[in-house]
Amino acid sequence: MLAFGSYPCCVYTQKIVALTVVEPQKFLQCLEDDLVSHSKSRILHILNYLWQNTDAEHYATTADILTYLDERGISCDRKTIPGDIQKLCDIGVDIEEERSRENRYSLSSHLFTLPELKLLIDAVESSKFITTKKSTELIEKLSQMSSTHQATELKSNLYISERVKPMNEQIYYLVDNINTAINHRKQISFRYFHYDQHRKEVPNNDGKRYRFSPYFLVWNEDHYYTVGYSEKHQKIGTFRVDRMKEVNILTADAVEKPTDFNLPEFTRQVFDMYDGSSETVTLLCKNDMMNYIVDRFGDAVETSPIDYEHFAAGGGVSVSQTFFAWVFQFDGDIQIKSPELVVDRYKAMLTNALGK
Repeated sequence: MLAFGSYPCCVYTQKIVALTVVEPQKFLQCLEDDLVSHSKSRILHILNYLWQNTDAEHYATTADILTYLDERGISCDRKTIPGDIQKLCDIGVDIEEERSRENRYSLSSHLFTLPELKLLIDAVESSKFITTKKSTELIEKLSQMSSTHQATELKSNLYISERVKPMNEQIYYLVDNINTAINHRKQISFRYFHYDQHRKEVPNNDGKRYRFSPYFLVWNEDHYYTVGYSEKHQKIGTFRVDRMKEVNILTADAVEKPTDFNLPEFTRQVFDMYDGSSETVTLLCKNDMMNYIVDRFGDAVETSPIDYEHFAAGGGVSVSQTFFAWVFQFDGDIQIKSPELVVDRYKAMLTNALGK
């Protein structure tokens, strides 16, 4: 393997892959033609410098590149730089050049745009599933997918909220094991627990291991779940990954997933949103509740004005505690008017919640 400094060539070829248009084999093959090892090293250093220090708004001059090479003990004539840049361009690296007395160069496209990186970083930061330590590590890695100028801009606008984060990093290895089992269609075994009133972990199933055939990993409400066939329950079910311990991949093949299994329908039923009987309800809403009605029922929801302050909205819902909780959060600004059966169930839930 070609190496220079303390960094193996593969480190840089990985960055070339990140440029989206360059294949490492093609890159190295191109460099093999009429180039000695010293030239390969120089070109890779140039690419690395452009990757780290330039973007669509920031350029590097020939003098900048020569200084960078000289600091690394690589001698080079300024007349050589345009040829090295051209070799990178020939294999698809997107380098812009401004010709003048002092030529300027920039790597005009990285794998991600700045807004895309911002979205990814925000997703990492806001996830309750990812520990504070891992969030910091991932954000740092994502920042390295841009130039140092863009990385500084990203970090200057970053706010790490104080929302609840998990402490246990073992969950990443659990997810990896489950994903491996899914890909190889193997069963897994594990222990499962819940918390008691003292926040102590209490093993389920008398501490015995579960055998499970995982089919999917599902992200819901900031938690990972695995969906598959449970040997204990003799049916398809779910387990929350952060409540699993000692996940082992077994040699036994997984129980085949039913051909008619519908994951979207299953998750709608299981993950608390649509797990009740279906009913068409009429809601009485204050006018400033329209945004919430559209968010909940979609743009095609049927609405009609009632008076200057209220409108009615109608739609199909699954009558469940989740639906009732959604209505309750609006403190009377959205009320269930019909059917009477649903109104009665809502009143009963409120009565039970008050302990009456």
